[in-house]
Amino acid sequence: MLLLNKLTPFLLVFLVVTGYAQQTYQRTLKLMGSRFDITVVANDSVQGKNNIDIAISEITRIEKLISSWDVNSQTSKINKNAGIKPVVVDAELFELIKRAISISKLTDGAFDISYASMDCIWKFDGSMTKMPSADKISVSVAKVGFQNIILDKSKNTVFLKEKGMKIGFGAIGKGYAADKAKALLISKGVTAGIINASGDMNTWGSQPNSKPWKVAITNPMNKNKVFALFPLVNSAVVTSGNYEKFVNLNGKRYTHIIDPRTGYPSSGIISVTVFAPKAELADALATSIFVMGKDVGLNRVNQLPKVECIIIDEKGNISTSKNITIDKI
Repeated sequence: MLLLNKLTPFLLVFLVVTGYAQQTYQRTLKLMGSRFDITVVANDSVQGKNNIDIAISEITRIEKLISSWDVNSQTSKINKNAGIKPVVVDAELFELIKRAISISKLTDGAFDISYASMDCIWKFDGSMTKMPSADKISVSVAKVGFQNIILDKSKNTVFLKEKGMKIGFGAIGKGYAADKAKALLISKGVTAGIINASGDMNTWGSQPNSKPWKVAITNPMNKNKVFALFPLVNSAVVTSGNYEKFVNLNGKRYTHIIDPRTGYPSSGIISVTVFAPKAELADALATSIFVMGKDVGLNRVNQLPKVECIIIDEKGNISTSKNITIDKI
């Protein structure tokens, strides 16, 4: 289900600095194990640097909260106590898990933060030569199931019913961090900017020349080419692809995005772009659509307000949700 290759969208920013009091300031660095590009609009370099530092501090805080690698994080404590006892968590983490469960219900389990319980039996490094047995595949997802994540709002506790269960935020963590950094900067009076978390991109405001930020979507058939250009106004976009990690078995192409309900890899889709008000939601839906497939994925997106998507199948055919128009370039 998870570990998507993020096809980081290009931000095309056309600026004429002369004549504008504000300018864009950008920094690229590694956070949450991934590349982050943070851009802010500011009056001068000192203000720009300070605002980027604020975003970095917030993203680092989120990582400490949700990381399953940090033994002292609340997420790790939840996993350690699976099948043993509920764990009291911060309201912020409680609400994030609650929203994740809601997305699981919306996608019929195609998205599931308990994917972390899966056994990694599929190899996409060229070493795999035959299908795993049906029994082995079934066992690999035996501990997966969002229905067994028990929340108690009155006590702010999270309990994983089955021993050996684990939760992880690989499919929404960076999107959530981008959302939180954006919200914090807005609260500090930063009028415009972009948080790009390895393809989980969130924007607000506009360029110093008052024009909207624009995102160019990469052509998955040729990563050196762009096939569409979209304006982004106070919204998020996530573009994910799965065409680099796959294995051919018995004449069929299996990708590295695993269905957490069945243990089998997804097939048929090579790229999904989702536009949404929040990067967290766009991230989760991009993951889910690979698993649900084109028709079900489009149906779910068409029921959600202010959410749109572009799906490209393995033959290069492009499908879109009902309210999106592609201006090819």
